[in-house]
Amino acid sequence: VRLVGGPNRCSGRVEVLHKDVWGTVCDDQWDLREAKVVCRQLGCGTAVSAPRESKYGEGKGQIWLSDVNCTGTEASLTECEAKQWGDNICNHVEDASVECSEVDIAEEGPIRLVDGPNKCAGRVEVLHENRWGSVCDDHWDMKDAKVVCKQVGCGSPLSALGGARYGRGSDIIWLDDVECNGTEESIFDCQARPWGEHNCYHGEDADVVCTG
Repeated sequence: VRLVGGPNRCSGRVEVLHKDVWGTVCDDQWDLREAKVVCRQLGCGTAVSAPRESKYGEGKGQIWLSDVNCTGTEASLTECEAKQWGDNICNHVEDASVECSEVDIAEEGPIRLVDGPNKCAGRVEVLHENRWGSVCDDHWDMKDAKVVCKQVGCGSPLSALGGARYGRGSDIIWLDDVECNGTEESIFDCQARPWGEHNCYHGEDADVVCTG
């Protein structure tokens, strides 16, 4: 699923992929429950509104879904009840949209990779109390890297590095003993010591290299 035509990645016209073709969703029965699922699926926080009638412009081509009926707890829109793919009497004036609480997390989020060769490799830094700080490499492994790569929108991990491979941070060390199971949406959902509590120095700053 994706949101297009909006001001950022987390607001816009809803489009879904079926048979390698992107298509829109008809706004029949479209409400906050469906929007909630889309926002969750995209890692965009909670749903703020579920605009109807092509607020973010009319799509082209296929209208894939209609009469979508979610409970609001589903992990993805395709788990919700709906008419068969492409079975509807809608037109693009009725294209459904979503507005989520988060603005583009991948661009602006509370985590970043710095001093690496590209935006998908580098020293891991996290934002807490308006200060960027590094992560200690104690217990740092591919499961932690998997969560970080996903969170910054960079695909899968190639390596989880330690020893300040991409240089030493200069400010606070925020996290230590990070233990993700690999399925979390965010490094902040993983087990770790309390903020700022560590037995490290910047020579132990953690790094990741992601695929994309």
